[in-house]
Amino acid sequence: MDSAIILPTYNESENIRDLILAIEDLNINPLILVIDDSSPDGTQEIVRELQRKFSNIMLVVRPRKMGLGTAIREGFRILESLPEKPEYVITMDADFSHNPRDIPRLIEYAMEGYDVVVGSRYIRGGAIKGWGPTRIIISRIANKIAKALIKLPVNDFTSGFRCYSMRYIQKVAPRLKSQRFEIQVEALKQAQLLGMKVTEIPITFENRKKGRSKLTLKEIINFLMCAIKYLSIVDVTEESY
Repeated sequence: MDSAIILPTYNESENIRDLILAIEDLNINPLILVIDDSSPDGTQEIVRELQRKFSNIMLVVRPRKMGLGTAIREGFRILESLPEKPEYVITMDADFSHNPRDIPRLIEYAMEGYDVVVGSRYIRGGAIKGWGPTRIIISRIANKIAKALIKLPVNDFTSGFRCYSMRYIQKVAPRLKSQRFEIQVEALKQAQLLGMKVTEIPITFENRKKGRSKLTLKEIINFLMCAIKYLSIVDVTEESY
């Protein structure tokens, strides 16, 4: 398989079936890696049911809720360890806020030689549906700060809808330390430190219609504190890691 999709899940029983079916309808035959944090709502049972129909679904069930950052890092480790590694790895939310039909566009840009392709809400053609003004303002400010500190041609540092090259994963994944949402900023900071090629394409982000958001005020505060820490990382030689 040329591509893989990492779907971190926690209590996404209302969305996961439709999302996986939508991905299967793309006719790109990716490996779909679901990393579930022991959802008590039956998410993993739905995935197991779909595994009986589709051979390209892998399910990893973790013992407890461990955070988005650890799920993505674990997904990277699993895919990098496969005998036949995918060339491109998509990360996306499992709540349908990211449109699966944008996946082929992300991969197309990665095939042009980019190590990270970010699905951006904040460039021409990008949009957000379903957010109130306060949340948009907070997101905008966070991204302005990140852009000022990380020298990359990116406007949406907090977007989780991305395509990574296997080259990126093999070089950068061992460096990543994030536990939660801050992995989005840390992943781009590490790309900048290693001179990786990064770009972004416009997407429309649509707030979830089913289920509850995982982004609480506590998570936002933690994200800002951790993001500042990762933004302060200085460039060092690879041998020191």
